[in-house]
Amino acid sequence: MTGPKNLGRHERNAVPEGKTPLGRVRGLGSAHHGGEHWIKERVSSAALLLLGSWFLVSLLLLPDLSPSTLAAWLSGPFGFVPMALLVYLSFEHSLEGVKVIVDDYQGDEGGRLTWHVVSLFLHVGAGALALFALARLAFGAAS
Repeated sequence: MTGPKNLGRHERNAVPEGKTPLGRVRGLGSAHHGGEHWIKERVSSAALLLLGSWFLVSLLLLPDLSPSTLAAWLSGPFGFVPMALLVYLSFEHSLEGVKVIVDDYQGDEGGRLTWHVVSLFLHVGAGALALFALARLAFGAAS
């Protein structure tokens, strides 16, 4: 009997260079850089869950939601600091998520770089504006 039926399992699947199936896929797997994004997303998700819960409970405990009450609440350290963390982490978490989407769906390297830069500028700009507005409200500059 002739042909591939007489060959062993690895010999039957071997490519002309003599590589095994494992050898053919080496170098095609993880680049060992996704773990950091995964951990960062999970930690920021947990922090956002806690800060979001704090925000809702704090709003429910306020006597009313008038601008003067909110400004008084945000002018204290237990209002301003967690709120600033909530704003910062929201934009950071969003940026990490957009990076993953761009990496998954943008085919060429130049396009990925362009979208990463655009996304970074948009997130930093919007986050800075949000923190600026929060600081103005907390420190009494808003009318």
